[in-house]
Amino acid sequence: MQLSKRLETVACMVTQGSRVADIGCDHAYVTIYLLKNLISPYVVAMDINQGPLDRALENTRKYGVEDKVSIRKSDGLEKLQVGEADTILIAGMGGRLVTQILASRMDVVCAAKELVLQPQSDIYFVRENLKEWGFKIVEENMLKEDGKYYVMMKVKTDPSYGDDKRLQLTKPEHIHFGRLLLEEKNPVLLEQLQTEKHLYKNIYEELVSHPTRQSIQRQAEINELIRLIDQAIGYYKEEK
Repeated sequence: MQLSKRLETVACMVTQGSRVADIGCDHAYVTIYLLKNLISPYVVAMDINQGPLDRALENTRKYGVEDKVSIRKSDGLEKLQVGEADTILIAGMGGRLVTQILASRMDVVCAAKELVLQPQSDIYFVRENLKEWGFKIVEENMLKEDGKYYVMMKVKTDPSYGDDKRLQLTKPEHIHFGRLLLEEKNPVLLEQLQTEKHLYKNIYEELVSHPTRQSIQRQAEINELIRLIDQAIGYYKEEK
């Protein structure tokens, strides 16, 4: 079974030996990868839709791991018991939905040791909430696949974890783009930053050429985004 590079990277962020809750498991490909590669000894594979769960059951039987999987129909973390998983894995959902799922069962989340997240959108919103909850992003990665950019992160739920200052999100660009990605000078992030800056500059020029009350307000917003991107690009030019 071959995973996409995105899902393989997400799966490999799971700490070896962790019991995993795979939320929104779809056809259980990540679940099977975790088990077949001996990353996890046991996975709770959960999805809100019965169709994917039926395929998940078929696939776990096909690959001979059905005895190490508990397949459940569940709205987010609803059917996961406190302390049942060491790692909660959520990949391929919008950032606001990811945040909503976590916030709805904070008892389960705090009982887990880590989160492995790959939000598809509103990544800054996910980081904002992780910071508010006292969680720490300890690893971030980013890749480009089929023309799309993907960010994945490993998060420790224990507020006392580590005293490395790099785990603190203290500046706006840390929230928007990821402190670890910036300080490690991730090349994929730089490509995305440069692409977005070019896009926003074109939008700004278009707004300037058609001034209205609304477009003037939007110009200020675009300028702020460009300023933030320039702050982020600065990490690649000098030591912080």
